[in-house]
Amino acid sequence: MTELHELTMLGQSAAIRDRTISPVELVEHYLARIDSLDPQVGAFVTVTADSARAAAREAEERIRRADPDDLPPLHGVPTCFKDLTATAGVRTMFGSKVLAGNVPTFDADVVTLLRRAGTISLGKTATSEFGILLSCETGQGPPTRNPWSPGLIAGGSSGGAAAAVAAGLAPAAQGSDGGGSLRVPASLCGLVAMKPTRGVVSHGPLHSGMFGLPTNGPLGRTVADVAALLDAMAVPMPGEPHLPPPPPPEGSFLAALRRGGRLRIGRHARPLVAETGVDPEVLRVWEETSKLLASLGHEVIDIAPPFDPSVGPLFDQIFGVLAANPLSPQRERQLHPLTRFVRERASAQSAWAVLGTLGQLQNAARSAMRSLSGVDLVLTPVLARVSAPMGYFTEPDDPADQLERQRQFSPFCSPYNLTGQPAMSLPLGWSHDGLPIGVMLAGRPGADATVLAVAAQLEAERPWKDRHPPLWRQADISSETAVHSD
Repeated sequence: MTELHELTMLGQSAAIRDRTISPVELVEHYLARIDSLDPQVGAFVTVTADSARAAAREAEERIRRADPDDLPPLHGVPTCFKDLTATAGVRTMFGSKVLAGNVPTFDADVVTLLRRAGTISLGKTATSEFGILLSCETGQGPPTRNPWSPGLIAGGSSGGAAAAVAAGLAPAAQGSDGGGSLRVPASLCGLVAMKPTRGVVSHGPLHSGMFGLPTNGPLGRTVADVAALLDAMAVPMPGEPHLPPPPPPEGSFLAALRRGGRLRIGRHARPLVAETGVDPEVLRVWEETSKLLASLGHEVIDIAPPFDPSVGPLFDQIFGVLAANPLSPQRERQLHPLTRFVRERASAQSAWAVLGTLGQLQNAARSAMRSLSGVDLVLTPVLARVSAPMGYFTEPDDPADQLERQRQFSPFCSPYNLTGQPAMSLPLGWSHDGLPIGVMLAGRPGADATVLAVAAQLEAERPWKDRHPPLWRQADISSETAVHSD
C-alpha cells in the first residue's frame, strides 16, 4: 500500500487520469496532512481549503465528462503558491505583517498558467519579508522549520514551499528565485528546484521586471516533476521584457529528459560572492557528484571561478532597491530590522548610483559568460554550509553583519541571477547526521533542457525521491486514502 502523498506529482496525475484516485480524495488527503503536520513545520501562511475543495469537485466532474486525453496535463493535482505571488481574492502579504490585509484583485501569470494546466491550489506558502532573509522567520506567524530537523531553517525566501513539499504537504510547489530563493531551500530540504533561464517564465502581469534578477520556477521531489511543472509555467505571455529562448526541440522539458550526449562540464568550489570556507561535507558531495558525472561519460574539468567576491556587495545593493517599495512611516517602523536596513540603504542611493552599480554588475556578468564559453555546464555546491539553526541570520546585532552572514552561507547562487542562466539544486548527498546536501548544476542561457537532462541522468544513478524526513509518516491519515502500489 502506498499513501497518496508518497506518489510523485506525475504519479498522482497518472492515477487521476486512470481514475485510481480522485482529485477530491487527493485534496482531502493533503488538507488533513496540513492540519496535522503544519503546526510543526510552519510551511503555510494561508490555507485555502474551501476553494481547493470546490476546485477538486469541479475537476472530478470534468473527469466524468471528458476523455482523459482532453484533460489538461496536471488535472486535479494539488500545489501551492509562494506568498510573494499575487493571487486574486487570496491575501498576499509578501511575508510582512504590514501587508496582512493585502488581497490582490488579479492573479500573477504563473498562477493563471498553473491553474490552466489543471492544478489546484492548497494555499500560500511562507516567505521571508519581501524575500530578503534566507530564512522564513518574520514574526508574522510561526517560523518555517526544516522538516528534517525542527531546530534548523528551511531556507528562504521560498522556504515555505520547500518545507511543504519535504513534509508531504504538497507534491510540488511554485516558488521564485532572485538570488537563490528556490535553490537554497531545496538544498536544505532535500528537493529539486530550478531557476529557469531569464524570460522562460513570465513575471507579469504587474511587475517591474526587477532588472531581470528574479524569476518564477518549480520545486519538487523529482527532476521529472520539476520538468513537468516548468512546462506548465513556461508559456510565453505578451509584453514580457525578456524574450524567452526557443523551446526544446523534443517539444517539452519533460520529453527532453531522455536527451543524451557527452558534455563538457566545468567545476569549481570557490565561493563567488564572499570570502569564506566551504564545509568539508559539502565538498565531499561535490567531489562525489563530479565522479558520478565522469562515470556517465561526461568530461569534467576544473575551471576558474567566473566571479569574485567583489560582486557580493554590489548585488546586495541592487537587491535592496527591489525591496524599496513605498510604505508609510508607521508601516516602515513595523518592518523587520534587516528589511528596514536594506530599504534605508537603498533609498539613500541616487539614480546615478543605481545605474552605476547595474553597469558594474552587467560588466561582471559579461566577463563571466565569456570565461564559461568553453563548457556546457557548471558544477558547484549550492551552499557553503550543510545547514543553519533557527535565528542564525539574525543573531548579529548589526544588520550589515547579518547580510554578510547570509552571503557567506550562500556564496554560489546569486551570480546566476545576474547572468540569467538556468541553475538547479539537486539533493545528491547527505551529511553524516542524515541532513540533505545539494549540488548546483548550471547551464548556458536557454539550455534549460540540457540542465534538466543531465539532472535526470544523475537522479537515475543515485535516486533520492524515497528518502524522507522523520515526520513524513507521522500524520494520522485514514487508510482509505491509500492506493495499491505495483
